[in-house]
Amino acid sequence: MEKYKRIFVIVLDSLGVGAMPDAGSYGDIGADTLGHISQRMTDFLIPNLQKLGLANLHKLHGVSPVEKPLAKYAKLREMSRGKDTMTGHWEMMGLYITKPFITFTETGFPKELIEALEAETGRTVIGNKSASGTEILEELAMEELEHGHLIVYTSADSVMQICGNEETMGLDTLYHYCEIARRLTMEDKWKVGRVIARPYTGKKKGEFVRTANRHDYALKPFGRTVLNVLQENGLDVISVGKIYDIFDGEGLTASHKSKSSVHGMEQTIAIAENEFHGLCFTNLVDFDALWGHRRNPEGYGQELERFDKKLGELMETLREDDLLILTADHGNDPTYSGTDHTREKVPFLAYSPSYTGGGALEEQETFAVIGASIADNFRLDMPQGCIGTSLLAKI
Repeated sequence: MEKYKRIFVIVLDSLGVGAMPDAGSYGDIGADTLGHISQRMTDFLIPNLQKLGLANLHKLHGVSPVEKPLAKYAKLREMSRGKDTMTGHWEMMGLYITKPFITFTETGFPKELIEALEAETGRTVIGNKSASGTEILEELAMEELEHGHLIVYTSADSVMQICGNEETMGLDTLYHYCEIARRLTMEDKWKVGRVIARPYTGKKKGEFVRTANRHDYALKPFGRTVLNVLQENGLDVISVGKIYDIFDGEGLTASHKSKSSVHGMEQTIAIAENEFHGLCFTNLVDFDALWGHRRNPEGYGQELERFDKKLGELMETLREDDLLILTADHGNDPTYSGTDHTREKVPFLAYSPSYTGGGALEEQETFAVIGASIADNFRLDMPQGCIGTSLLAKI
């Protein structure tokens, strides 16, 4: 018999809980996303996370541990090399990544790649640096409109982002250029995790707005994951937020795009209110995209407070045979230098209404304990070559 009929995994994108032992190799000694955020908050109001035991798991300024935490909790180390979104999520579902995805945060894309993209699109590339999507439009959108140039930029993730005005370039043309870029960046020396089409509208500075017609051209996972096994055995595998893009749709039975992290939680609550059998896998990206990369600890803390309110609503919706797992995919310490992710441990908080009490678990050597526990719950074997040992007996 299955222990849980439904499992909810919610990834608070970039909520690291302290530097990994090898953080020095990544330039991240002393990083502590959650701890440093708590130090910047005058009043840090996260009562539901507190009740689960977040402050028992990791020392927080202004938030005390509780005597009887509701969740089973631990810190997870990342076994794979890297500190990006795809590596973290793929490891959760059993894949061991030995070669980090390439990032071009500090240098921009190589001249040879840009020249190849220009030759195939017939447009001059402008930008070619790490930037915020809204800032790059304010800086360069007028030049694109006036001269027919192509805005290309990157971020701290392994991505190439390409902007196009829907009214002048058109979506089909933008998507075609991204397909060219995806093909070019399949070469090992340029291989990025995702090429992202970033359409926008507007005709002058101050009016440029990105639209909902974003499209990601992602690498497929290099092997079968726990998601594939669940799908192949007739279970529901429902994604919310970026999960579809991260796995390029592999192993999913239904997907929901989110407008924000609050919206993602609202979607997850709506899913919990309906019948399904299997996994709901949610990514809440605003922590990372809006606050971590922009080095705004107060904004990050306030986003956690908004999440906490929705978490309370979700907990009220959960059934006796439901399991909720809260975790993260990497760190992004908003008090750290630069705008890059940080190599950190991540939280693991497991809760079910059927629990009679929570408590501490041993620190785990891989994120893959999550996927292994899910597979074990549904009495399924892990795909060949996957890593991870189940914690089901303890949660």
